[in-house]
Amino acid sequence: QVWLVESGGGLAQTGGSLRLSCGASGRAFMIWRMGWFRQPPGKEREFVAALNWSATGEKTDIAASVKGRFTISKDMARNTVFLQMTSLKPEDTAVYYCSADMGWGKSWEFWGQGTQVTVSS
Repeated sequence: QVWLVESGGGLAQTGGSLRLSCGASGRAFMIWRMGWFRQPPGKEREFVAALNWSATGEKTDIAASVKGRFTISKDMARNTVFLQMTSLKPEDTAVYYCSADMGWGKSWEFWGQGTQVTVSS
């Protein structure tokens, strides 16, 4: 089992920045991939960014809608993944969820509780 806890959400103005954090606990050493999803008001949950790693290296994947504005990174020593969000737009308003999986079994098996990000125009 893996537990994920997000933090860092809040209110920002258009053009502003926020950094989200996601800390993993439990069997965090078995995680192969962590990522961020978001659910805007009245819409479906959508992919934002992902980071996976192995002995041969790491790979990032960023949604086209946020590419160039959002960056995903990690601090392995703290089992934490970050989402740095810049040049925020009102359409970035959503509940942001952290997710993880172990590379086998169910994809995106573990989820955090979500953190609200609101961007004012």
